Order: sequence, then structure tokens, then C-alpha cells
Amino acid sequence: MIDIGVTKLVIIGGIALVVIGPEKLPSLAKTIGTLLGRARRYVADVKDEVNRSIDLDELRKMKDTVESAARDVSSAARDVENKLQTSASDFEKTWAAKTAAASDVQAVDPLVSFPEYRQPQKKWRVKRGATPNWYKARTGLRTHVLSGAARVARFRPTRLS
Repeated sequence: MIDIGVTKLVIIGGIALVVIGPEKLPSLAKTIGTLLGRARRYVADVKDEVNRSIDLDELRKMKDTVESAARDVSSAARDVENKLQTSASDFEKTWAAKTAAASDVQAVDPLVSFPEYRQPQKKWRVKRGATPNWYKARTGLRTHVLSGAARVARFRPTRLS
């Protein structure tokens, strides 16, 4: 870098004052300032353009890597689907063989039977919690829901007469 100190600037300013003159020196300084501003803006624009092109190249590389990863995933999904289809067909074959063998056993031995399916008996109108009643009794939690009137009647003090 150019090392310009305060003393060198004073010497350059004095020489410019003598050579150019005091009348034209302010307009010359203004012109030099505008030219330096334009040069700085031009350099900043060039830097921004270079940075944008670098970012664009990085984005293109990232896009290529994402696309290759997507292709790998889709090919892996196809492989898994093919394996799943083959295992499903194998399962269907073994299932058909076992059901055929079970029907043969039932035809040969009518005493072997499978239990009928029974619908589970759910009390769907009764809402049950997951906390067991023995735990509620031990810790003092409520086991039954009381209405407001029932609660008042339960906790009403008894008369001493």
C-alpha cells in the first residue's frame, strides 16, 4: 500500500495550491472526489457481480448434489418396492399352502377346529382412566365423579343435637 501520512498530504496540498491556484483548487478537489466515488462504486459493483457468480456456482453445485441424492433415493425406493413385492408373493404362496394344509387337516380330522371370532365386549359409554383403582385408593384420588349437589350433601357437617 501507499503510505501517505499527514506531512506528505500537507506538502502535496501546498504544491497544488501553488501550481493550480486558489481559485481552481476547490473545483478540482470536488471533481477528484466525484471521480474517486465513481471508482469506488464501480469496484463495489464488480465485487458484487463476482460474489453473485460465485454464489450461483455454489447453488448449481448444491442443486446437482440434491438431484443426485434424489435419484439415489428413488432407485433405492424402487429396489425396496421390488423386494417387497417378491416377499409379498412368497408370503401369499406360503399362506395358500398353509391354508390348504389346514383345510386338509379339518377334512381329515373334524375334531380340530378353530375358535370363532368374538367381538370384544367394550363398555364404550363408560369412560375409564388409565390409573388403577388400587392406586387411587392408596393416594386418596377420587374414584367416582360426583355432581355438585352430591358433593355438598357428602361434605355437609352433621348436626349435633
